Parts: sequence; C-alpha cells; structure tokens
Amino acid sequence: MSAASTTGIDKKHRKVILASSLGTVFEWYDFYLYGSLVGVIGKHFYTGLNETTSLIMALLTFAAGFAVRPLGALVFGRLGDLIGRKHTFLLTIVIMGASTGLVGILPTYASIGVAAPIILVALRLLQGLAIGGEYGGAATYVAEHAPPGRRGYYTSWIQTTATVGMVLSLLIIVTCRWIFGEAFDVWAWRIPFLLSVLLLAVSVYIRMQLEESPVFHEMRSEGKLSKAPLSESFLRWSNLKVVLLSLFGAVAGQAVIAYAGLAYMAIYLEQTLKVDPSTTNLMVALSLGAATPFFVVFGKLSDTIGRKKLVVGGCLLGAIVMFPLFKALVYYANPGIAAAQESSPIVVVADPKECSFQFDPSGQVPFSTSCDVAKSNIARAGVPYLNESAAPGTIAIVRVGDRVLTSFDGTALSRTELKTRSAAFGAQFKEAIVSAGYPAKADPNRINFPMLFLIMFLIALLGPVVYGSLAAWLVELFPARIRYTSMSLPYHIGNGWFGGFLPTVSFALIAYTGNIYQGLWYPVIVGVTTFVIGGLFLRETNGVATEE
Repeated sequence: MSAASTTGIDKKHRKVILASSLGTVFEWYDFYLYGSLVGVIGKHFYTGLNETTSLIMALLTFAAGFAVRPLGALVFGRLGDLIGRKHTFLLTIVIMGASTGLVGILPTYASIGVAAPIILVALRLLQGLAIGGEYGGAATYVAEHAPPGRRGYYTSWIQTTATVGMVLSLLIIVTCRWIFGEAFDVWAWRIPFLLSVLLLAVSVYIRMQLEESPVFHEMRSEGKLSKAPLSESFLRWSNLKVVLLSLFGAVAGQAVIAYAGLAYMAIYLEQTLKVDPSTTNLMVALSLGAATPFFVVFGKLSDTIGRKKLVVGGCLLGAIVMFPLFKALVYYANPGIAAAQESSPIVVVADPKECSFQFDPSGQVPFSTSCDVAKSNIARAGVPYLNESAAPGTIAIVRVGDRVLTSFDGTALSRTELKTRSAAFGAQFKEAIVSAGYPAKADPNRINFPMLFLIMFLIALLGPVVYGSLAAWLVELFPARIRYTSMSLPYHIGNGWFGGFLPTVSFALIAYTGNIYQGLWYPVIVGVTTFVIGGLFLRETNGVATEE
C-alpha cells in the first residue's frame, strides 16, 4: 500500500492501516495456500482413498481451519478486550506463521502413514484459531483510529487483505510451478509454505512498531474496560440478539457470496472444468487482483450511502447472478464439456436404493452395487451426469448419448474380481465419453481467455460489494468495551462455517447428484436468507453515534 493509494489519510493513520493490513495479508496468505493446493495436498496426504473421498477429505481438512475460527474468536476476542488489541493480534500472527511453516516440512502419508493427515489437520486447526483472533483485532484497531465519517474507508483496507493474501499465494505458486515444472507436485509444493517464515519475521517486526488503540487507552485509563467480555457479549440478551442478527442478517450471506470468488471458483475451475492448475491460478490471481481495489471503493461509498444497503443488497445480487455466471464460466473455460453435455448427455439409470454417497474416509468400502460401480467410474472420469430412476432390482445402465453401457452387480465378487471388472467397465465408459467429445482436460486453444477473465472478474467483484463495508458495520453495531469479542464471533461463524464449508458442501452435492451446478444452491439459499433477515431486522449504523 503506497502513500498515494491512501490519499487523504495522514501519516500516523497510514502507518496504522499499513501495519494492520500487511500482517493480515500474511495471515490470509498462509491460510489460502492450502486451498490453492488442495489437489496436491490430497494426493500426498490422503493416498489410498477413492477419487471422490480423497477430494472431499482434502476439502474437509481445508474446512477444519474454518471450523475452529469461532473458538479463536472467543479466545482471542476476550484477550483483546482485556489486555488490548495490539498484543493480541501480535500473538495470533506468530501462531499462524509457525503452523504454516511446519506444513512445509511435514512428512506425507507415504512416509509416516495416517499420522501425516492427523498432523496436517492439527496444523490447520492452529491456523484457524489464529485467524479467529486476527480479523477482529485488526478491524477494531483500525476502526478505533478512524476519524468520524471515515470508518468505512479506513476499514476497507483491512477488507482487501483476504484477496491480496490469496493473490500473493497464487502468484508464488504459479512462479514455483514455472520454475520447478513437474517437480512442483512432487516436492516443490512445500516452498510456498516455507516462505511464510520470512513473511512472519517481516510482519512481526512491523506490528511491534504499533501503539495501542486510542479508544482502548482511554477505556483503560478511565477504568471502563470489561472484566467479563464473554458474559457481557453472549449472556445479555440485548447484545446476544445483535450477535445473532449480525450472523444471519449480514455475515452468513456475505461469506458464501464472497467465498464463491475467493475459494470456490478456483477449485471449480481445476477440479470440475479440468483447467490446467497453472492457468487456473493465474486467471484467479488476475481476476481477484482486478477486483481488489473495489473493496476500498465500496467501503468509501458506505460512508455516504450506508453499510446495510451494500451488504444485504449485495447478497441478493449474488444470489440472482450466481447460476448465470457459473454457467458462463463453464461455457468459456471448457466449452467441450458444455457441448458434449448438450449433444450426448450422460444419464445413470438405476434403482435409487442401490446408489450411495461414495464418501469413504477409511478407504475400505467396496461400493459394489451396479449403481455404485457406474458412478465410481463416472466420478473417476470427472464428467457431469444426470440421474434417472429404474425399477427395484434393475441392473444400472449408463447412457452416453445414444450408446448404452450395462453395469454389473459386484456384491458377491471378491475385491480382486470387483476391481478387475470395474476397471473393464471404466475402460468402456472412458472410450464412450471420448467418442462423445467429453474432454479429459480443458483445451487451452478453446478457452476464451478475455471472456473467461470478464466472468471471473464479475464473480470476484461480488466480494467487494458484500465485504467492503462489513468491518465498519460490525464495529459500529457493538460497544467498544466488548467490541473485539462481540464482532469476532458472528464474523468467524459466518466466514468460518458458512463460507469455509462452501467448497466442501458444494462438491459433495456435485458428487452426489452429478450436476455440476448443484453446489450453487448453497450460496443462493444462504444469500437470500441473509437479505431477508438483515433487511428486516438489522439497523443502519453509518452516521449514528456509537458507544466508545
């Protein structure tokens, strides 16, 4: 962030924003490294599972960091309201950097077996705890330095950090892929994690230069600090009501709409549309980078027209455009899938009672019914399909356009026989989809890069609309003595649970139904719910005096 980029902010406040933002950028860089490398992580730490389970387990490990963020919000939010903003988010950054650096030296499943994913999950939990205490501290610290009428603008710089951190992680990954080539997937994927140790040192040094928030100083000198921020925040109905309304009427919808661009879009391109990982990372970095300045635009706009209109209105907008934008994403990123699906749709005709959700964390479930045999091979090929019910006891068939493939019942077969016959069926299926025009990977020569960038930019732009003014709104909804604690919990339940589980829930829905658009119902439903609750029950705070 340059001096020119923060026009109208004095030198002291510019230092506050810069130091808070840089530290938070680093924490988001650490956090999103895993999401950007989820495919590689799955191969190294969940060896031996079927393709569907491996991806879902890798996504669940990614989501584990989000799951514990509310606990981090409680632990560090309480500390922030008791001992101060500065010391608390200095502690969170050290925890974050150490746990990320350790991922870079963690042995894989091939080296230490099941201990590898267990340790990986533990490190993700530490990352989540640290993030849970980071955002509330940075947002509160900056907001309490902001002059009247400029909170939206000042805190919007904090809002850019999630995107900047992810873009930084993507650019480093792209650079490492370019330098190391095929070796990246073998061992060089560790380098971006190890680089976080250097970033940690820089971030800690910068944050050591900060002074405590003037609002906290004043409360401490006047003896107005809360002695029990947790009970004041959550055991008094007058404040708990605002916490719940903030969660369901602001943050939940903001999280799923924003994370559609921040996390889901990248995984969708690589895993569903089979776009080359380097191309995916570069296009996501470019689109998110182009959208990043708009966090400040919408944050500043909220100082004029209010926070509520932008957040809840953006949730409704996101719900309306989600399906059209992702359908356009498919059309421009991998037109071969769209064309083949239209000319030769794949349909599984089976007894629904024979079809199971093929999630197997143990790697021991055989999935031997005729429906499961068919769907496991379809999942392995990574192509979309439709479902059609058949009479009970019917052997499943797969239609690929006009061609019909008959599956088999493997429940009475040995594991070896089941594997052999399933492989033979898979070979038939693969030949059928190749003949029908289904591409194994997105053809770079058929990708419409200008239109793909435009669609990705529009998806990414939804984030600034709903997120740019959120920090200011949350800060202003709660009194200063319990602000760190009160705002952190709804923020991290919303972003940690509703947003963090978006890729996992969405891909589980795709795996279960075969419909590559099915996962979009999750952000659409949550976004509309937030629009209704926030629109009806949450107050506008811009221009309204808040308790300091």
